[in-house]
Amino acid sequence: MRRRRPREPAIQQRPGGVGVGAERSERQQLSFPSIFIYGHTSSGKTYVMKTLLNTLQLPHVFVNCVECFTSRLLLEEILIQLQNHSSETRRASPVPCDTFNDFVRLFKQALVSQNLQDQTVYVVLDRAEQLREMEANILPAFLRLQELTDRNVTVILLSEIVWEMFRPNTGCFEPFILYFPDYSIGHLQKILSQNHPPEYSADFYSAYINILLGVFYMVCRDLKELQHLAALNFSKYCEPVVRKEAKERDTRKLWKNIEPHLKKAMQTVYLREISSSQWERLQCEEGELGQIKGLSAHAHVELPYYSKFLLIAAYLASYNPVRTDKRFFLKHHGKIKKTNFMKKHEKTSNHLLGPKPFPLDRLLAILYSIVDNRVAPTANIFSQITSLVTLQLLSVVGNNDQLDGPRYKCTVSLDFIRAIARTVNFDIIKYLYDFL
Repeated sequence: MRRRRPREPAIQQRPGGVGVGAERSERQQLSFPSIFIYGHTSSGKTYVMKTLLNTLQLPHVFVNCVECFTSRLLLEEILIQLQNHSSETRRASPVPCDTFNDFVRLFKQALVSQNLQDQTVYVVLDRAEQLREMEANILPAFLRLQELTDRNVTVILLSEIVWEMFRPNTGCFEPFILYFPDYSIGHLQKILSQNHPPEYSADFYSAYINILLGVFYMVCRDLKELQHLAALNFSKYCEPVVRKEAKERDTRKLWKNIEPHLKKAMQTVYLREISSSQWERLQCEEGELGQIKGLSAHAHVELPYYSKFLLIAAYLASYNPVRTDKRFFLKHHGKIKKTNFMKKHEKTSNHLLGPKPFPLDRLLAILYSIVDNRVAPTANIFSQITSLVTLQLLSVVGNNDQLDGPRYKCTVSLDFIRAIARTVNFDIIKYLYDFL
């Protein structure tokens, strides 16, 4: 058995053990085999790694696991980038890579051809949580890539979930773990203030960012979402200055002007109910959101076509007794009077009693009845049900391990479902037992 050379830490003083330094000799030292970096979205993981590797001109491969969603695509993309390390033109992989054994062999050949066998090569896998959906040997093999190739290579995994959700049940090599904390409000203030328009002073835009963070920081700390909100509402903040009704230092007047619009924008955080152009048009047309009678801004949530019918079917299943399904959803049911359905003691409205739980098969049966076109029970339909639960428009009742399947309950109001039904030209009142 061949004896491996002793491993030395790349850097003794710096945290992380990434193996980069100012001196040339440190590039030839063995680094830690694998590093796991995790943190919430928009916490700077990808940006820091790209900046670090590019600034120090370290040989590296950077792959997004969402784009390379199969093991073959992932392995071939790593080889392609490695083969093109010193060339400006991008070439395709000359040899297809079907297995990890082939990858190890081609990886070693690429290192020799690029004259990188004496330097630390970094393989960065962004959105690494996608590795869990690939073959069971992919993640453990990447963690031991340095051992398998007998070369100076470090695999860096970037993820939004903790390592405990990665660790296979059979065990694997434990990587060095680093955590990227969320940006503090001071950090967000500095980052967002750098994007100020040139026609306004930095202090003016910084005051606007301070107001924006004061409203949204408790509910949203996603840098990308905050950048979107800042760009979306800045024109409204500037209106008093443009109309010469206030100066840039009149913070109180500017706040009073922007406050109601920020409260409206609060209801659209993460949802993207409308596009940026639509939002700007609504900002210019006062009272536009109030034109739909009896609705709050949350009732304008935009759903996919079949998700709307799923929500309508869920509402009907929650507020109609089971025995009325034949009357409402079965063709040629004959003439049945409401009094035949009602028991003597049943006098209370179902809307006063609240929503009742219903099984999944009843929901789908009602959906097939109210949709004109035949809907196949595909995975897309079931994923839309999960999305409605995530949006808290539906709630799951009971435990997930029930043998008879999951049961749901619709949590939206009558005004909300009537607004949704109007968008698909469905008269929901005709199908509600309480309104017969």
